[in-house]
Amino acid sequence: MNDRPTDNPTRDAPPRPEAASDSAAGELELIRRVLLDEARAIEAISAGVGQEYTRACSLIERCAGQGGTVLVSGLGKSGHVGAKISATLASVGIASHAVHPTEAAHGDLGRFRTLDLAICLSHSGETDEVVALAATLRQDRLPIIAITRGAREGEAPSRLERLADVTLAVGVRGEAGAGLMAPTSSTTATMAVGDALALAVARRRNFTNEDFARRHPGGQLGGLLQPVVELLRFRAGENLPLVEPGVSVESALRDVEKSGRRPGALLVVEDDRLIGIFTDGDLRRLVLSDPAQMKRPIREVMSPGPRTISDSALARDAVAAFREHRQDEIPVVDDRGRPVGLLDVQDLISRRLVQD
Repeated sequence: MNDRPTDNPTRDAPPRPEAASDSAAGELELIRRVLLDEARAIEAISAGVGQEYTRACSLIERCAGQGGTVLVSGLGKSGHVGAKISATLASVGIASHAVHPTEAAHGDLGRFRTLDLAICLSHSGETDEVVALAATLRQDRLPIIAITRGAREGEAPSRLERLADVTLAVGVRGEAGAGLMAPTSSTTATMAVGDALALAVARRRNFTNEDFARRHPGGQLGGLLQPVVELLRFRAGENLPLVEPGVSVESALRDVEKSGRRPGALLVVEDDRLIGIFTDGDLRRLVLSDPAQMKRPIREVMSPGPRTISDSALARDAVAAFREHRQDEIPVVDDRGRPVGLLDVQDLISRRLVQD
């Protein structure tokens, strides 16, 4: 048995509860401070937006309009931010690629054409690889947008600023948090500037959600932007019988059974226009109260004037309607109020647009 005292008798002792509490509180305070610092950095940029942004948008719009590509380049963290900006531009219909500034000098310069535009990112404006790329592109007379910290008062513009046609200064002088040098506020601000440019140019080019949906057919985002008529399993004139108001409930149900798979509701029409809906819930309540009521005309037991959505709506509109009104079935109608189909909540669940 070793009776020697340990070198650190408190090494395995659990931390005091008050010490753990102080540490957690300090950590949460740091997280809040980082988030606020980054938010303030973006707010400061917003306050200083001027004509240089309009000029930058015009350069991007001209490039896209003549079939050019916006090539975005930065080194290190700026390179990652540039890749995201490039992806955002592409998602709103503006051809764009990210280019590594070092690799550009080893063959990737062949990607640049006279129709193209370069967005060069360097917080200091002095990153050698980015400045060298911009200098080469300037010789080839390609337009250049620089996104940098911007010159301090009394300072000369950076080398990148002097080469650029337009400079967008993010103006961030310090990073978020505890005074570490890791890029935080500066990269967040630069990314926000890229988003703002992309959306502003998309607006100029009348880019719509329908255009966005065509470029994003996959995933939940693409699903939400689908036309609602593409989600319909039950369509009027195909597998969704429309019921006249004078028909009894019993007869209407028999007719529906003949058509195959029964929808979760019956649509009642008069002069081809939707006037009511009779759901499975209505049927259960009717049978439980008095089965003899099955002989009554459906107009007497239907829910008149049901909520509908337009056949021009998107899936996201249907999701919003289901969440707001908690309907399991929503009739889809044309601009004259004629039924086009019946959207069932299961149609959205099966596509993972809403949760069961």
